[in-house]
Amino acid sequence: MKTAFLFPGQGAQTIGMGKDIYEKYEDAKEIYEKVEQITGINIKELCFNGPEEELMKTENTQIAILTTSLAILNILQKKEIKAEYAVGLSLGEYAALIYGGYLSFENGIKLIQKRGYYMGNYLPNEEYSMAAIIGLESKKIEEICNKIRKKGKFVIPANYNCNVQTAISGITEAVDIAIEELKKAGARKIVKLKTSGPFHTEKLQKASELFSTELKKVSFQKGNGVKVIKNIDGMPYTKNDDLQEILSKHIINPVRFDKTIEFMKEQGVTRFIEIGPGKALTGFIKKDYPEAELYNINNLENLENFINKGV
Repeated sequence: MKTAFLFPGQGAQTIGMGKDIYEKYEDAKEIYEKVEQITGINIKELCFNGPEEELMKTENTQIAILTTSLAILNILQKKEIKAEYAVGLSLGEYAALIYGGYLSFENGIKLIQKRGYYMGNYLPNEEYSMAAIIGLESKKIEEICNKIRKKGKFVIPANYNCNVQTAISGITEAVDIAIEELKKAGARKIVKLKTSGPFHTEKLQKASELFSTELKKVSFQKGNGVKVIKNIDGMPYTKNDDLQEILSKHIINPVRFDKTIEFMKEQGVTRFIEIGPGKALTGFIKKDYPEAELYNINNLENLENFINKGV
């Protein structure tokens, strides 16, 4: 049986995430303490108590979600629970790269701290929104967004989550117009997301450029044999890939999780374990790959159920 670890992205955050696991497992505490030493952030306070206004800031959200995922991952690794594939949604790709041996723990934490800061603070001075469009094919969503952009209002597909769900991103006015048009076009459901930036669009060009300078300071490693799948094309990293260039472009390119699901299905991956807050990624997989075996590990109960099951 082939297994993939999945790591969530921004929007999965909740106050209290990871607290029960932290209180029970020294292997989790070790990760929070390391992150605090590296970043100078009281990450336990942020994750466990908020306040929500602080946790929702991109510069805090990204490091908080990554820490929660890595704390749970550390427990699984100590239990010798392994995966042949790893993939993360947006910031979650850094957890996958750490697990896959491409990035050291310390460098991964430092990069996400910088990435979150640049993505949260280097935006054009406009109001932005994101929305998930459910039950409408991506080509129709692209067509409607293109029509609105031609009228001078910026909105674009940013996250291709699965065949029946695509998230759009853009100026709030344009996103609201798109929502009405997409409803008329037959979208089954539309949900505004808990993110505020035009992530994975050209509007983050400045953040991408600034982050590129941080990436150049980092030495990437060859990997440990785990196949880590890229968001930008749904294919695994190879020894010929320029990780600095890919991760810089990652900020301004759409996330192709739909292609990731397709690739893993073709590779015969049948078991998927989502590690960290929320359960969005297993939800996407369930829609496109209903026969897959899915697990979520986001609290003490389902962590211990998973461990005790011995899978």
